[in-house]
Amino acid sequence: MVFIALVLLAAGPVFAAKILIKVDAVDGPPIRVFVTRPLHLEPDRPIVFVMHGVNRNAMDYRDQWHELAKEHDFLLVVPEFNKRNFPGAQAYNLGNVFGRNDEIVKQSRWSFSAIEPIFDEVRRRFSMTTGKYSLYGHSAGAQFVHRFIFHVPEARVSRIVSANAGWYMMPDFETQYPYGLKGSAVDRNRLQNALQLPVTLLLGDRDTDPHHPSLRTAPEAMAQGEHRMARGVAFFEAAREAAAMLDVPFNWSLETVPGADHDNRLMAPAAIPFLINQ
Repeated sequence: MVFIALVLLAAGPVFAAKILIKVDAVDGPPIRVFVTRPLHLEPDRPIVFVMHGVNRNAMDYRDQWHELAKEHDFLLVVPEFNKRNFPGAQAYNLGNVFGRNDEIVKQSRWSFSAIEPIFDEVRRRFSMTTGKYSLYGHSAGAQFVHRFIFHVPEARVSRIVSANAGWYMMPDFETQYPYGLKGSAVDRNRLQNALQLPVTLLLGDRDTDPHHPSLRTAPEAMAQGEHRMARGVAFFEAAREAAAMLDVPFNWSLETVPGADHDNRLMAPAAIPFLINQ
């Protein structure tokens, strides 16, 4: 059962709403979802999920993507993992996979597990027939996204863009979780599946500040590179090496955005070609 509270935010050329979704398949608190539905949106148009950053500012991200949804005619879906219900990086960026005593939480309580039920609900509510969705995340949202693809192999996601993550879960079993897969919930099969997905690592070529206030500087993070750009490149190369070692097709790509630093507003327009058919 799904419980919905729908509040109209704006009228005019688009239908913009916030939805409170409680899905029984997820053993957690309700999640607000901010939506832009362009006027006369056809039911087979793309559905694009956008994951917010560390400030948990889903409405800001919806507003930043609002005109893009109108221009490119897709249903925009921005879930809000607020700080009260999903405190700290563990509960959001890392998917709430591990509890306080470092035990693996049951999968129905993972933050990652909320995306698929939300997809089902927005399809139902807005009468969409689209069978898959695209997934984008910036900064902390990119951390969520790149870990999501390893943890949810059954996800109905068709295109994935991870933009400007601050640090990564490297695709190897020698590095300890959360900086690698050792001791994680990801096994060899899940790793193989993730490496074959249509993933784009999107990096701002000016996201190179080694002293950025929100950049993690733990030794394990610094080993990935001195700034976000370097860490993204290192993650991509590690994934390519893992695919070769496992002898599976590698369907990831690495793209840069000229002139973009750590700013979702500069990254979002560049992500469109990798999320929807033009």
